[in-house]
Amino acid sequence: MSKKANQKTALFAFGTVLFMGAMAWASVPLYDLFCRVTGYGGYTNVSDSESDIILDKLITVRFDASLERDMPWEFSPVERQVKVKIGETALAFYEAYNPTNRPVAGSASYNVTPYDAGSFFNKIDCFCFQEQVLQPGERVQMPVTFYVDPELVNDRDAKFAKTITLSYTFYEIDLPVDEAKISGRNLSTEVTSQAKEGQLWHM
Repeated sequence: MSKKANQKTALFAFGTVLFMGAMAWASVPLYDLFCRVTGYGGYTNVSDSESDIILDKLITVRFDASLERDMPWEFSPVERQVKVKIGETALAFYEAYNPTNRPVAGSASYNVTPYDAGSFFNKIDCFCFQEQVLQPGERVQMPVTFYVDPELVNDRDAKFAKTITLSYTFYEIDLPVDEAKISGRNLSTEVTSQAKEGQLWHM
């Protein structure tokens, strides 16, 4: 094979790898968008307002909580489950606690099971919409306001759901810049204070 042919083969191979890498990178946000639009994979909807229709039919909503490995918080639902009317706005709380001696920032991923019900579970407000920062020893209760869309009862598959489980998983993220600066200053002050105490001890 000639040198020119080898160069063409190498260029083609490089281009293929580059293209496949770009497609893999793009597939993540595209898949995420697809899930959010369709409810596939248990993704929920976000609503700006409450439902205009409330059915005289109850459904059980269970709450689940977990932590990614190395996330130092404690995290759990305040109530394990509630019964609500379909279309009725409900409020639930999750509790998080930071037992460490440092600020810890977290972000929550979530899904709903059964997956068929995902597109009918509407959040009006949720702690998962923003990153959360807990100071050392801080304990907070975080709300989620939601309702189950009455259209659920007309869906071929979702209408059979008697119980919906809302699950959150918190994972640690980098501290926001302002929080990181404050934490750095506090650490510097603590180290300086300890150094001074050590000097006084040896005087």
